[in-house]
Amino acid sequence: MSVYVDDWQQPARVGRYSARWSHLTADTVEELHEFAALLGLRRAWYQDSGHRWHYDVTESKRGQAITLGARPIGWRDLAALVANRREVS
Repeated sequence: MSVYVDDWQQPARVGRYSARWSHLTADTVEELHEFAALLGLRRAWYQDSGHRWHYDVTESKRGQAITLGARPIGWRDLAALVANRREVS
């Protein structure tokens, strides 16, 4: 099982946070929630739209995720991972 964080780094303002945002996901939803809790992410920030479930993370959280063991991947690789989820289910 693995946790992944992509390199999307989309500039956006979310509430009071103006930052570059990437996506944190994992092989399973359970593993994703467990890892997100380690990062201090609120469960309410979880986004579930079909097979594209993830948390959005700022650049600093992305760095923390990598330090904690998340695998950095390209955003195209994330798209392939999501496509694979669709095929498996």
